[in-house]
Amino acid sequence: MSKRTDSPGLGSVASAALTATSTLVVSAFAAIVGIVIAREFGRTDETDGFFAAYGVFIVLALAAQSVRIAVLPALARARDERRLAGDIAGFAAALTIVAVPLVLIVEFAADPIAGLLTGDGSEVAQHACADALRWIVPAAVAHLFAGLAASGLAALDDYATAAFGYAAGSAAGLVLILALVDSEGIVAVGWGMALNGVVAFLVPGVVLAWRALQSSMPATAVRPSGLPLSSRLGVFAAAASLPIALQLLYVVCLPFAGRLGEGAVTSFGYAYLAAATLVSVTAFSIGLVSSVPLTRTGLGPGVVARHVVSSAWVALTVIGAAVGAFALAGGGIVEGVLGDAYEGDVGQEVARLVVVLSPWMIVSVGVNVAFPLAFVAERLRSLPWIGAAALTLQVLLAWVFADLLELDGLAIALTLSTCGVLLA
Repeated sequence: MSKRTDSPGLGSVASAALTATSTLVVSAFAAIVGIVIAREFGRTDETDGFFAAYGVFIVLALAAQSVRIAVLPALARARDERRLAGDIAGFAAALTIVAVPLVLIVEFAADPIAGLLTGDGSEVAQHACADALRWIVPAAVAHLFAGLAASGLAALDDYATAAFGYAAGSAAGLVLILALVDSEGIVAVGWGMALNGVVAFLVPGVVLAWRALQSSMPATAVRPSGLPLSSRLGVFAAAASLPIALQLLYVVCLPFAGRLGEGAVTSFGYAYLAAATLVSVTAFSIGLVSSVPLTRTGLGPGVVARHVVSSAWVALTVIGAAVGAFALAGGGIVEGVLGDAYEGDVGQEVARLVVVLSPWMIVSVGVNVAFPLAFVAERLRSLPWIGAAALTLQVLLAWVFADLLELDGLAIALTLSTCGVLLA
């Protein structure tokens, strides 16, 4: 059977715009949630506990993004060979094998995990962390399946549906949080995040099912096909190992920050959230939407060079402007956004941390832009080893630099470990 003629679809630029918009909406949701927490609860042991749990969510959210990138080339080829439904079903089965034990572990071991994440902090911090984990982890699992559904639609040149799903999920989650946070407390944030994940999955999932019905697809087409289950799990392991390790570099910082006093985890969390948002909205969106076109056109040295250079310049322009604003007027910006609990020295501390994290942002741009190309080129075997080495290095660096420079030292340790990943 001959392969189909490539459809121009929306084009890479329009697809990038849609994906960047949805990523911006999701990032805006995270930012607004952060503002709600700051203004409602200030900077306390309770917020420290929540941000410790939120670090786990970011780990799994990065895994979801990685899965989304990893399966795109395989699903693009599966569509050309008219076996897309079977491939999606196979990847969904593999995700289920990973997701179910993860949710069960968090449900039954939330308390000891919370103690580890908070650095054996106060009972208030540990309790807040455990409560948040029981909602945040299922929310992240929903995002894993949302990423797979979005990739299935991307193989059909449909980026708009997933973008709408992420935006709708963010809006629904925010409405729930604002409605319940006064009466229910900080746990309402976890509820909103769970609703966000469910909606983000249901929208592309329902559209995929509808398209299958419209095309009169036989039920047998949805049976898992193609790679065996072990190979699909291997794809996920290779895809997620490095991004998870990169995010765990931040999680490693949290117990050390927890030992620096009340509010330290919260301050570091807000600075990291601002820095990570700047990186993800630009570099990730460009890298994601380019992987299918690069799969179809080939990955020559000239194509790679142009892609990395042009993408990096776009991302660095945005990051440079934002960091400059924090350097000049960061304390006022932080206080104006987060409220009176962040006035004076506290606001200056958060702003300074954003500036100290600027080298990390630059290095992370390089990692995010180059990472999808490893899947297009199918060069994945070294990624788990690189991630493991970086994580080992981060434990040592965080221990040393936290003693020397406290939160600034943790930001420096994060930069050095991430730089090692890029150089590898």
